Amino acid sequence: MAGAGVIRRAFMKRLMDFFWPLLGLAAVLASVRVLYEKLRIEAAAEPAARAALATSDLWSSLKIIAEVIGGKLAAIPPGSYALALLSTLGAYVSLAWYDRIALLHLRKLAGISFLYTATCSFVTYALSHNIGASVFSGGMVRLRAYTAKGLSAAEVAVLVALCSFTFAFGTMLLMGLTLLIDPGILAPLSKLSRHFAIGPVAARGLGAALIAFCMLYTLGAWLKLHPLKIGEFRIVYPRMPIVVRQYLAAPIELMSAAGIIYFALPWDVNPGFVVVLGAFLLSFSAGLLSQVPGGVGVMEAVFLAVMPQVPATQVFAALLVWRLLYLLLPLTMSIPVIIFFERSQMGKATKQLSPPPGSH
Repeated sequence: MAGAGVIRRAFMKRLMDFFWPLLGLAAVLASVRVLYEKLRIEAAAEPAARAALATSDLWSSLKIIAEVIGGKLAAIPPGSYALALLSTLGAYVSLAWYDRIALLHLRKLAGISFLYTATCSFVTYALSHNIGASVFSGGMVRLRAYTAKGLSAAEVAVLVALCSFTFAFGTMLLMGLTLLIDPGILAPLSKLSRHFAIGPVAARGLGAALIAFCMLYTLGAWLKLHPLKIGEFRIVYPRMPIVVRQYLAAPIELMSAAGIIYFALPWDVNPGFVVVLGAFLLSFSAGLLSQVPGGVGVMEAVFLAVMPQVPATQVFAALLVWRLLYLLLPLTMSIPVIIFFERSQMGKATKQLSPPPGSH
């Protein structure tokens, strides 16, 4: 009976070795479809393009999409693109740092290069930011990548949770600081929801509460709180070296991502970085909570409300640049990476099933 159990487990392992690459290839096909649909939505914002797209075939649609998006992007100066590209690079390097911080917390950095971590992080966020359901889509990529480096499924779950918390921590920290500096940023949003209809004093109080939460979290690390045990599972409270890195990585990533929009806006009507950052934090977080891929519609509504002095067409163009650089270009670049990784994993699984030489 024991021998049958071993054979059954070996069979299931080999079956899963084929299942995961097939799932990865399915993700590639889904990503291509998402990429096309999002570009189509961006182009359809123009009434004439929307009418043409409604009756055109695939190749004609691609031509219309290219013309509309190309026309919007041509109005932005080359220098603004250069700064936006640097901001994008800063954002994705910081996202890779999220994973490095989590691996350091788990004491699993040995044998995992920064290039490997950066590639895994890049693909993870390219999929999760575009497809939505970030815990599932991002978790799947990390599970495949890090179990290949020896991490257990439980350790990958901790890594995913800590990366998500690092983002949330940075959002609360920067949002708290933004509300303390510019408490009036919430007032224009009252036209979208009555819940934002709070005065400057209440806004500063909310900002102070967010900062206080960050301080309490830091205090827990400084006091070296004991691990929380749930049966056999242990949740270890991050220590100060981890928290210090979170204070750096998360704000840099969020400020870099907001910088893409800031640099893409015209200088003569630019409301300033604090306003852009506040609008970005509010809209991007709302988009993630609503699971709307890329925050389509949510970001436009928030930015138009917070920055009424900026013409709507220029707001749309800046957000288009952000989506192209932060969402769609990484998604396009991640597809060959997924194909290469899953083909290599499929090759390994095939070799394991092949009989050894001389066995016949």
